[in-house]
Amino acid sequence: MSDAQTARPQIRVLTEEQTAQIHACSLDVLASTGVRVDSEHARQAYARATGTQAAEDHRVRIPGELVEWALAATPSSIDVYDRRGAAAFRLGDGRTRFGIGVTALTYQDPDTDEVVPFRRAHMRAIVRLGDVLPEFDVVSTVGVVQDVPPETSDLYATLEMVANTTKPLVLLVSDAARFPAVLDLAEHLCGDLAARPFVIPYLNPISPLVINGDTADKMRAAIDRGLPVVFSNYGMAGATTPITPMGTLALLNAELLAGLTLAQLMRGGTPVILGSLPAYMDMRSTGSYYDATSYVLNLACAEMMARYQIPHCGTSGSGMGWGPDVITSGHQWINHLTSCVGKVGLAPFVGDSLGSKAISPATVVYANEAIAGARRFALGFSMEGGDAALHEIAGVGPGGNYLTTETTLREFRTAYTRSEVLPSLTLEEWQAQGRPRAIDQLRQHTRELLARTKPPGDHDELIARGEAFIQGENRHRRKGRGGSA
Repeated sequence: MSDAQTARPQIRVLTEEQTAQIHACSLDVLASTGVRVDSEHARQAYARATGTQAAEDHRVRIPGELVEWALAATPSSIDVYDRRGAAAFRLGDGRTRFGIGVTALTYQDPDTDEVVPFRRAHMRAIVRLGDVLPEFDVVSTVGVVQDVPPETSDLYATLEMVANTTKPLVLLVSDAARFPAVLDLAEHLCGDLAARPFVIPYLNPISPLVINGDTADKMRAAIDRGLPVVFSNYGMAGATTPITPMGTLALLNAELLAGLTLAQLMRGGTPVILGSLPAYMDMRSTGSYYDATSYVLNLACAEMMARYQIPHCGTSGSGMGWGPDVITSGHQWINHLTSCVGKVGLAPFVGDSLGSKAISPATVVYANEAIAGARRFALGFSMEGGDAALHEIAGVGPGGNYLTTETTLREFRTAYTRSEVLPSLTLEEWQAQGRPRAIDQLRQHTRELLARTKPPGDHDELIARGEAFIQGENRHRRKGRGGSA
């Protein structure tokens, strides 16, 4: 169906003049203020391109023409595959993709909302949940596994992700020193990662205006293997970014352009996904939170990436609630609806709560419902069949009904959706069923899903091979430290 035949809802934040203004401000920040680069190899990459060494405080000033070169060198779309090599989707095709996860420290019980330290079994359960829920396109690193030795936590997290889903993975690694070993593990299990990439490493600079050493090292390790990367920053207005929306957007956009430039200097043509998580600093609690303006800034950032023709990664509406509650539901809907109607490319961190420190399976299940609704809303409706509709209206006439018309009988099953999780009940149905609470329905459905999810058929083989790899890594690590084998 062509766009001309579809009535489609649209949202736009910035005019062309405003995107040009933000771009100019960001270039000014990079050229005059510059960024601090903590990695020697990254500083040398900039130096070779600019002909100027970094200052004593490791500050690098990046000329606008170098940024423009990097923008031109970056692919406008990225083909993403599942781990079996089948095409999954294309980032940059105008459709929003969603993922679960966020490196939570705790697991929130779907029945009681109690939080407990995140364990390997929780990783297994949540990844399988993300695998069966149809609205999730990727699985991001869900939590920090804490019932294994700390030096193996990232390895076991990655192993459980690879073994329990075939969907593409957005990979976050907490120990930068273990990042190469994590990629080695993924290649050991699945072969060459670059040929049909299903792993996308997620990297963060430090606001304001710092490319830290760990981020630069992980970027180089990923790019050396031919992988695409997400380069995303987290800002807290009034603390790590200016408190004004324009100031925040200009600064965060400058950081993204600095990271993009570094990626292209490491290897021209590297696929890069850019985006921001624009939060606010709560001066009373010293915590951070998403405000309604955060979601507007998220859309503005997405429009900047559309201007640059760079795939985008943005907010996921998570972290704000106390579990699957009214706070959470509001943020889920505003994020997913605006993302689907706007230009957001990837929203990878759905399902967390309590300041992103807990992952909630019930929230994940609710979010799947919200994403489905947001996607349906964004589709709009067809303008085709006007003559047929007029003929049907004339046939029914005043005071009739459409219950048995040809169109109704053909389309009533697909004309609207029914939720398996939260069914639409009349007053009489609700009373007859004992006045059920929506939260109880959600919890029950979550329990049932968790109980019946199953791993992919090659799960046991992958776990066995991964366990052996990790044990070998530990032996090698101990030998390297002078310990016994």
